[in-house]
Amino acid sequence: MSKKKKDPASGRRKQGVSSIVMRVFERNPDAELTHKQVASLVDAKDPASRQLVFDCLNQLATKGALKRINHFTFALSAKENLFEGKIQITQRGAAFVVCDGKEKDIYIAPQNVSQALNGDIVKVRVFKQGQNRDEGAVVEIKERERVQFVGTIKITDKYALLIPDNNRSGIEIYISKENLNGAKNGEKALAKITVWPKSSDTPFGEVIAVLGMPGSNDTEMLSILYNQGINPIFPPQVLEEAEFVPIDLDPEEIKKRRDFRNILTFTIDPFDAKDFDDAISFLPLENGNIEIGVHIADVSHYVTPGSAMDAEALLRSNSVYLVDRVIPMLPEQLSNVACSLRPNEDKYSFSAVFEMDESGKIYKQWFGKTVIHSDRRFTYEEAQEIIEGKQGDFEGEIRKLDKIAKILRKSRLKKGALSIESEEMRFKLNEKGLPDKVVIKTSKEAHKLIEEFMLLANRQVATFLSKPEKGRDPFPVIYRVHDSPDPAKMETFAVFIEKFGHKIDLHDPTKIAEKLNALFEELREENEFSLIQTMAIRSMAKATYETENIGHYGLAFHHYTHFTSPIRRYADLVVHRILQEELTTKKHRYGKELNDICKRISRNERKASDAERESTKYFMTLFVSEHIGEIFQGTVSGIAEHGLFVRMDENHCEGMVPMNAIPGDRFYFEQEKFRIVGAKTKKEFNFGDKVLVKISNVNTPKRQIDLELVV
Repeated sequence: MSKKKKDPASGRRKQGVSSIVMRVFERNPDAELTHKQVASLVDAKDPASRQLVFDCLNQLATKGALKRINHFTFALSAKENLFEGKIQITQRGAAFVVCDGKEKDIYIAPQNVSQALNGDIVKVRVFKQGQNRDEGAVVEIKERERVQFVGTIKITDKYALLIPDNNRSGIEIYISKENLNGAKNGEKALAKITVWPKSSDTPFGEVIAVLGMPGSNDTEMLSILYNQGINPIFPPQVLEEAEFVPIDLDPEEIKKRRDFRNILTFTIDPFDAKDFDDAISFLPLENGNIEIGVHIADVSHYVTPGSAMDAEALLRSNSVYLVDRVIPMLPEQLSNVACSLRPNEDKYSFSAVFEMDESGKIYKQWFGKTVIHSDRRFTYEEAQEIIEGKQGDFEGEIRKLDKIAKILRKSRLKKGALSIESEEMRFKLNEKGLPDKVVIKTSKEAHKLIEEFMLLANRQVATFLSKPEKGRDPFPVIYRVHDSPDPAKMETFAVFIEKFGHKIDLHDPTKIAEKLNALFEELREENEFSLIQTMAIRSMAKATYETENIGHYGLAFHHYTHFTSPIRRYADLVVHRILQEELTTKKHRYGKELNDICKRISRNERKASDAERESTKYFMTLFVSEHIGEIFQGTVSGIAEHGLFVRMDENHCEGMVPMNAIPGDRFYFEQEKFRIVGAKTKKEFNFGDKVLVKISNVNTPKRQIDLELVV
């Protein structure tokens, strides 16, 4: 006798009723309700509906969401089952809630997510405890991560809908026609939720900005920004304040500062840079040592606490660098003009000055407000040519700085710093703003020269601020911290490395950096180097801003902060203020609120990073859209349940081969060994495998490149 098949619709119906029943008890948290009362409250009138309610009550009691008073009477479980945390919603609609102080995440089934949206702070009731994870239901939205969403407007006869660009972080919003504010059918728009009735699955809202028709670069870039909550437009009061910032320096202010205008000073930056926030000065001393100044734009002189510019800078927290534009943290009047250390102009700066010998040993250091005059603006390419032997301006000074930088770097690596070679994908755009060419930018000596002196200044400032004079209590400081690696993630990385034929023992936490550096050195000239380094970085903890100093693992520094980029990072602006207070009044204005500032700027840094990554994906799709049907050599760069990710070797663009489109067998994902295997043939696909792929389709709105395997 064959088994009766389960009706999936019946299961979904029961899940929906369970959710409604739970809401009844959440609205009446202290009540003991009978089956009859619950049925009445949910309007279950016929026998079948009342039976369904009773079945749901029993199921919820079995799971622990409800407690049984007697056979027909129920109440909410104990209050100690309540937890608060941030909800992370998956593509499939389920979610996990991460709670401070709770080791296990809480799994939330789709029907128990309620009206929570990705990133919200929620209250959760746990009704089932498991060995690896607990299961619960959202009972309250404590704080919305966001109420504004980007999507496409769909207008019907009676109403309009905003269809979100991102189903994971967005939601459909009903919009009455009088609240469209000029948005037309098919246009991209930014809409705000105005009300979300408890009884409705869909919120109501209004359009607050029309972004344009999908497909244009402007529309897509604005969509990316607004989707991350990044406003590309400065408020009028901020722009007005910026307009009153003087360009000329005040002679009285200059008298209060150490004057470096007659000392050789220059900047080294990307060829397309407009905001120059750091400069280097070089002065040979009579004793044979060198005085090296790291001069940073004195943004704190212009942006003061309580001003509109300061409030906006905190709100933004950092500049955002998309492929074809920059969204600055500060108005251009400051970032590109008043504060920017442009050549042949006198500028205010905040400086860290070191007396060093040519081996990098520091004999004296000084921090303070200065005035400088940049004698020359170098691009990285120009400085690199001089380092490599070409004659040019200040060639002797640049080569001495390069020599010291190399010694500083070698010393860091010896102490356990990670040897990461930064690699950046850039697009060369034509006059129409479309990508003509992919360029991979790697760090050369000129980049590393600047990097080492910025790291030096950041480290020495952090060390100075962390050790107040004897007899004084420590004061709050923003540190840039990086935790040591999670052993479980390192094990996973070791398995990943085996796919490339490499064995690496990462069990000893004190030897991880040493082992990784040796691996990087071995692979530096190999094709898979970039992929392996990227996976190593992803296996590490993320660097964050904190007031509690735990050191910086990746740099092997006990003390580290951000001091060198206040034009584009709010953390640096705050550190400038704290340092100036310590150098002068010894009275510090920042207290406990510094913790909240750290959380905000860390969160906004992640949003900027996500926006920058999505911008790159968009231009990837534009670039390869001209090559549909063409075949490329590629490397398997990712493996997941839904398919293979392949990075094409020639253009460095990444696409996906769907699992069900891999030819020759029925393939499945074997999670324990991170591979895809054919059910019959046992054919394997692993990280790093070389494959031939054809670009079959490109979906620019979804930032998606579809590939086919060529066999």
